[in-house]
Amino acid sequence: MKKYCLNILLIVLFTITYSCSKDEEGCTDPLATNYNPDAKKDNGYCSYPPKKLPTIGQPTPAPIQIPQFFSQNILPPIIPVNNPQTVEGIALGRKLFFDKILSSDGSVSCASCHSPEFAFTDTSKFSLGVANALGDRHSMPIFNVAWNWDEKFFWDGRANSVETQALGPVVNPREMNNTWINAVASLQNTTTYPPLFNAAFGTTIIDSILVTKAIAQFERTLISANSRFDKFLRSEISLTRQELNGFAIFDDPNRGDCAHCHGSANNPLWTDNKFHNNGLDATFTDLGRAIVTGDPNDNGKFKTPSLRNLAYSAPFMHDGRFATLDEVIDHYSTGVTISPTIDPLMELQANGGSNLTLSEKIDLKAFLLSLSDPDFINNPDFQAP
Repeated sequence: MKKYCLNILLIVLFTITYSCSKDEEGCTDPLATNYNPDAKKDNGYCSYPPKKLPTIGQPTPAPIQIPQFFSQNILPPIIPVNNPQTVEGIALGRKLFFDKILSSDGSVSCASCHSPEFAFTDTSKFSLGVANALGDRHSMPIFNVAWNWDEKFFWDGRANSVETQALGPVVNPREMNNTWINAVASLQNTTTYPPLFNAAFGTTIIDSILVTKAIAQFERTLISANSRFDKFLRSEISLTRQELNGFAIFDDPNRGDCAHCHGSANNPLWTDNKFHNNGLDATFTDLGRAIVTGDPNDNGKFKTPSLRNLAYSAPFMHDGRFATLDEVIDHYSTGVTISPTIDPLMELQANGGSNLTLSEKIDLKAFLLSLSDPDFINNPDFQAP
């Protein structure tokens, strides 16, 4: 009898244990990957109805409006498959770009160093960050970034996409001087941002990846393609005699010789998006591209900036050393300095130089200014929301 009772007790205990273990595998264990609080037992097994998610509309597609001349002469824009352009994402990115909430003390936004009126750069040699910390380079202007097919951003090319480019300034002690944990917490704790992220990305849970995706969507809309020279190429206006003479000097390898790094009329980006030592120094306090690659052959090489919007984006060069466009032209005319990594074509200039006449300099400047786009810096879609 005792043995019989013991067997019954063991069967009962086994049944209870087995039933509990099945519950813990899904029905009642919140840590289970297939856990659902609405799960029900069906013939001893857990059934899992779909989890209830908040109902939201799909983001509205907002394809980039590609200027005709761009589509005819260069590759299509780079739009990541995991970050398509949407109305909601662009609006969120625009708000984030101008909001100082991402900085540690609420004093600096992306727009603090990249202002629309200056073609999304600023007028300081070295941009100022939190507590007026001095940056180590001049901020680069932002436009036409969707066509950077080399996908190397910053003066030294350390970021490999528009999205990853937006990660660095938040944690840079010379810029926003924050951590992403704190920046995300600041956004999450508002009543404004979670609904905006939900509309753009289908979640109210904010993280750094979604923040940079939104900012990148906005930055890809910053297209500059309506300068006087653009209108000339579209046969809408005529250029002045000075502008036409300046363009001829720009293209002439025996005078301006600018096209080999900046392209010409068939390159609406006006940059090769590559890295060159353009003869600024004999020795380097900033190694430029070599900081990223570790290759001494890259010492003193910096990314070629676009020649668009020069009327708004002074000072010039990675260190803002030239306050005016006249100084830039003087450098290439007679100021090129030899160093071991100098671009070969710059070296030819240094051994005699282009030695432009005063009238040639004036004409070249007139052409370069014709690449400036007032519609771009005044576009209401690019201003603070």
